Amino acid sequence: MLLGVMLMVWGCKTIDNKDYVVPELDLERYSGLWYEIARFDHSFERGLISNTAQYTLRDDGKIDVLNSGIPDDNPEKLKTAKAVGYRASEKKDGHLKVSFFRPFAAHYLVIDLDENYQWAVVTSSSKKYLWILSREKNMDDLLYNKLTKKLQEQGFRVEDLIRVAQI
Repeated sequence: MLLGVMLMVWGCKTIDNKDYVVPELDLERYSGLWYEIARFDHSFERGLISNTAQYTLRDDGKIDVLNSGIPDDNPEKLKTAKAVGYRASEKKDGHLKVSFFRPFAAHYLVIDLDENYQWAVVTSSSKKYLWILSREKNMDDLLYNKLTKKLQEQGFRVEDLIRVAQI
């Protein structure tokens, strides 16, 4: 998700995935470290492995975001991007906005979430971006296949997902 959400702001004029947003998102439980299991290919993450997203709940109810990844051709280097996330409305659903630079903010839609907050599926308003996240570095193939089947039924091109190497 490194810099990914930052670029979602361009070309995302509608929120056609809003019907899929989880109805309730507890930001305290959502906070913490997430490993990127799979994603759509984009220039801002191309060539990165071991991608993670660290969400930290702030006293004002917003979330500090720290995305990181390692270039696959330079494992000694770490690329990072910082942002601030916040609820898109008064609702406590999975529709957030994330800003890597103000005043621009991108739609961050949590469209599927484990009841124990062990995995999550996140997209943008245009289905152009997609991430499967987990609290663990690896995800069981049965669960991954279940999630991708559901995503395909929702109109996502799951054949375009890239499995992210975690080292």
